[in-house]
Amino acid sequence: MKSNTPVLLSVAVAIIGAAAIALLQISLDGAVLFAAGAVISGFLIQFANSAKSAPSEGTAEVDFATTTLYVGNLPYRANEMAIRTLFSEHGKVISVRLMKDKHTGKRRGFGFVEMPESDAANAIEALNEQEFQERSLKVREANERAPRKETTE
Repeated sequence: MKSNTPVLLSVAVAIIGAAAIALLQISLDGAVLFAAGAVISGFLIQFANSAKSAPSEGTAEVDFATTTLYVGNLPYRANEMAIRTLFSEHGKVISVRLMKDKHTGKRRGFGFVEMPESDAANAIEALNEQEFQERSLKVREANERAPRKETTE
């Protein structure tokens, strides 16, 4: 069974638009008032939808080339914020991912930091073999991720 929701929504939008025009006290024929209300409501809905789809300040929209860095020999107690703070001293940090064991949930001592290409070389030079929380970091450009093989058991 087909839903009448789109039809009912269109009628409701037209009535609301007609009421808005009536509040402006414009003297128009009822049919013209209804049609004008539908058009105005359509523009309002389109404007509201475009405002929702615009990227907000909180989302990072990447419009430049990025490099993913491998960070090894991390202290197990290090968290994403500590790594982000460390790397942000050497450029913009787009993302930080620290790997955890699937079964135990404990950190595995390595992770990945995504940075703009222009900042990555500086971060590698500054942080490779650098002491961090009593561990000597290993920082290099990450290898491309190999495609996963499907297991059939």
